Amino acid sequence: MRIVRACSPKQWHRIVRMQHGIFVRAASVGLAGLVLSGCEQNTFVAPPPQKVEVAVPTQRSMTRFLDATGNTSPFNSVDLVARVQGFLQSINYQDGSFVKKGTTLFTIEPETYQLKLQQAQAAQTGAEASTKQAEADFKRQSDLVARQVISQATLDQSTSARENAQANLQQAQINTKIAAVNVGYTNVTAPFDGIVSTHLVSVGELVGVSSPTQLATIVQLDPIYVNFSVSEQDVLRVREEARRRGLTVNDLRQLPIEVGLQTETGYPHKGNLDYVAPSVDASTGTLLVRGRLPNPDRALLPGFYVRVRVPIDQQTNALLVPDSALGSDQAGRYVLVVNADNVVEQRKVVTGPLDVDLRVIESGLKPDDRVIVAGLLRAIPGQKVDPQLRKTETPTATK
Repeated sequence: MRIVRACSPKQWHRIVRMQHGIFVRAASVGLAGLVLSGCEQNTFVAPPPQKVEVAVPTQRSMTRFLDATGNTSPFNSVDLVARVQGFLQSINYQDGSFVKKGTTLFTIEPETYQLKLQQAQAAQTGAEASTKQAEADFKRQSDLVARQVISQATLDQSTSARENAQANLQQAQINTKIAAVNVGYTNVTAPFDGIVSTHLVSVGELVGVSSPTQLATIVQLDPIYVNFSVSEQDVLRVREEARRRGLTVNDLRQLPIEVGLQTETGYPHKGNLDYVAPSVDASTGTLLVRGRLPNPDRALLPGFYVRVRVPIDQQTNALLVPDSALGSDQAGRYVLVVNADNVVEQRKVVTGPLDVDLRVIESGLKPDDRVIVAGLLRAIPGQKVDPQLRKTETPTATK
């Protein structure tokens, strides 16, 4: 320890006076001894250790999630087109309104097609009468041939006439069905429950002239799809976990998923996986996955950018520390811990997912390690500190 000898100004003044009076001729060695004997002696005292706040890792069971980002897409989306030619007679909905399946949305002048249907029905009636006549003539000719009254050639002609009449009747029946279908096409109806976009044509406009004319689009929003991609590493990890738990491919398709919008906290929208692509895209190294979510209030719209997570594992006694306690350098992530001698140590750790403000520690920590959670700037590895244990509130049971 370094020793410092210091004298006050009053002492030095007394010593100088003694030099000029009594001890003028004294030896320099004796004077030096007198000077040192008249000074006070002080010692250096080291500053106290810096105070830091420490806490042991939180232990609890937690669910591991596979996190991804994706986009929403409609469950059904159909372009409504005019399949027959004619002038648009009426638009029977409000743009952007919700309609039920079977609701008539557009009407294309039906009179022409109704007349064609009546014409086909009349032709069918005539064909039915001709068929009856040909059938009766055939029976009569057959009876006469059996009695050898007429020749076989006459019977052959009657047989041909009967078959021709049956063919004409069949053709007339087909024409009637086609005419009825065209009449149905004059009313464009909703194929499912959904929201109809703005109309793309106006009343009185000629549609379906050379090709089907798009009239509008109808979109089904309940349920709704969420499409996202999973990396090849995550695919291998999920498959390994599924193999460990004895899950089949069908079981994986029923896994629950949670979805949150960018402006929402957490993942309030729940659903299930319903499709997993059969192969990994070699160009991107990802696997396409799709989830299906109920959307009765239409909070999710097609094209939204969403956050997605899928639970893949349940871990017991996971270790978690505040995410703010973690540091990083070229070697990776680390935390500062206080050992049994209250000396700071830098501990390399492998981190897991983030749970609100706590980070899962995969390896590198023990349950009884004291992790510095506050005062990190005052903690230097290798130096002693004064650790203050952070007090944690005991959670109150919810009734």
